[in-house]
Amino acid sequence: MSTPRKVPISVIVPIKNEAGNLPRCLECVRWADEIFVVDSQSTDGSVGLAQQHGAQVVQFEFNGTWPKKKNWALENLPFHNEWVFILDADEVLPPEAEQEFSKAIAEAGEIAGYWINRRFMFMGKWLRHSYYPNWNLRLFRHSLGRYEKLTEADTRSGDNEVHEHVIVRGATSRLRCEMDHYAFPTVEVFIEKHNRYSNWEARVLRRANAFRQRGAHQQRRSRASSKVEAVFPAPAVPAAAPFSLHLCLAKRFLDGREGYYFARLHAVYEFLSVAKTYELTRTKTAPND
Repeated sequence: MSTPRKVPISVIVPIKNEAGNLPRCLECVRWADEIFVVDSQSTDGSVGLAQQHGAQVVQFEFNGTWPKKKNWALENLPFHNEWVFILDADEVLPPEAEQEFSKAIAEAGEIAGYWINRRFMFMGKWLRHSYYPNWNLRLFRHSLGRYEKLTEADTRSGDNEVHEHVIVRGATSRLRCEMDHYAFPTVEVFIEKHNRYSNWEARVLRRANAFRQRGAHQQRRSRASSKVEAVFPAPAVPAAAPFSLHLCLAKRFLDGREGYYFARLHAVYEFLSVAKTYELTRTKTAPND
């Protein structure tokens, strides 16, 4: 009996203590020719689980600023395939992805990368009106794509890219299948992650503001800069204002109680991003902050 042919892609899964998510994640890409789990010294048995699922485990040592984990992996891993797919441990591909990925690669022509949509899960429910659609460039020719670099500062957000995007040199297209993203299984996890994310937002926004003050208007702005500052340009942002935007303009109230809670929590995140930015402008910090 012949062995089923693997899809010629190399999957990169960045992790730290993801034992609860890894089996589900790795099972959904068992058809991939090569799987790299890029670990940050996990202590919860993640390495053993990855190896049990046939993944190659590589340890990443973060220097505190740059590169972060995904870009380091793209630069240093010995890929057997031209195409790579970035998959977070809390993401899951549907069964139809195997056939679509195989076809997309075989018929790519001049295409350098593919976008894939994500569905965010919160409290066990897909939030149809929150972060949807949410397109991410994840399947691409590894020689042609890297994550953007928005700052060299220590962002106090961990060793993995937060809101940086993949930039590819070439044309792109879209996949039909969608990933499920179990990013926030509990309120506690949401708060822990977004406390770190707001650290990143504040430092990137602060750096962007500094460049603008020196006349460098072409400096790239973070998502917080383009989204929050456009609506609330003053440093002091009323805490209730972002909530009303998230709840009403994004129609998150249509997601019921879960959508309401998500809107309240996300409003806190937006406020933290702005408040931390203001805090950084008023305190003397290290040169790399």
